[in-house]
Amino acid sequence: MNFFEAFLNVLEQIWYLVPLLLIFCIFKSRWLKGIFGEFLVNRLLSKLPDSDYTLIKDVTLPTNNGTTQVDHIVVSKYGIFVVETKNMKGWIFGSARQKQWTQKIYRHSSKFQNPMHQNYKHIKTLETLLDCSEEHLHSVIVFIGDSTFKTEMPPNVTYARGSIQYIQQFKEVVFSDKDYIRLVKSIDQIKLRRGLITDLKHRKHVKEVVLSKEKLNHCPRCGSEMVLRETKRGENIGKQFWGCSTFPKCRAVKQFN
Repeated sequence: MNFFEAFLNVLEQIWYLVPLLLIFCIFKSRWLKGIFGEFLVNRLLSKLPDSDYTLIKDVTLPTNNGTTQVDHIVVSKYGIFVVETKNMKGWIFGSARQKQWTQKIYRHSSKFQNPMHQNYKHIKTLETLLDCSEEHLHSVIVFIGDSTFKTEMPPNVTYARGSIQYIQQFKEVVFSDKDYIRLVKSIDQIKLRRGLITDLKHRKHVKEVVLSKEKLNHCPRCGSEMVLRETKRGENIGKQFWGCSTFPKCRAVKQFN
């Protein structure tokens, strides 16, 4: 019996493990976690009174340089609430001003974009498209999953059920019935038609943005990754800057903004 025949015999014995492995990989994927997270938040936001709130989910909006995707938009007489969902586990560290937040699971730490900054783009896009004052647009960041905030978060960053309380704390009527209806119709008209092409275009745009940011954070001399460092002496002591990771072989630096 040659190697190929032996391999086929083994495969015949364990063929049932292949679909199980595929199912396991799908359930562990970020894509499914994102879909599941948005589903749970959608169920939660759907409990808001229909008479005062209109939920619009999974909205892709056109921008000057591509598209941006919003998980949920809640339109009401009390303002427009733009909801960003994060399905994460572990300890979460962050503040409003930090560009990146930290997720820690046991001893492993990883960085992710500050969702408040991420949602700010959605806010500004809607402000332009709807010709609406920014003061009537409210950012809401919702974490679901087995996550715990280990730093004090702003009031608009909350766990799932806290999002309802945050939204309903706004009691002052800022839109008339006529404006309320107009805004709902405007979003329905402005949003891009859902489908494979729209999704592919958005994913392509996101990939281009990520690649451009990665290039910006690479050494201008040797192309290596830049790392955040801190001045240890002199008049600029304590000031942060980007330095080449291959130092002292390469001494290139970039200003940290």
